[in-house]
Amino acid sequence: MTAIKKTSTIQENKQYALETCPVTYTMEKIGSYWKPIILYHLSTGDKRYSEVKRMIPAITEKMLIQHLKQLESDGLVIREARPVVPPFVTYKLSNSGIGLLPVIEAMATWAFQEKDGIFKP
Repeated sequence: MTAIKKTSTIQENKQYALETCPVTYTMEKIGSYWKPIILYHLSTGDKRYSEVKRMIPAITEKMLIQHLKQLESDGLVIREARPVVPPFVTYKLSNSGIGLLPVIEAMATWAFQEKDGIFKP
């Protein structure tokens, strides 16, 4: 894989869009197939890794781990590990993650309405 040149025009344009466009900023944080689904499931409360995996059976372990780490580094999810044996780790939404709940709920509402044909002529 080739390295991304940080001073390229494309990277400058992307950075400009992130700084000036709120939709671009939001999509940078939750813009993958699995992230909104993970946030949706964490909206009902703290979950252990195995619970999230059970709720999203189609996701691979690699993708779930990767996206949980990204959501944590973006400040949307908090990972709490208790110092016990065996390890006991839970994931929950941070305040920023909770702030995204109206967006996630709006996506779910739209999906249900679309499936019911409400938006069709």
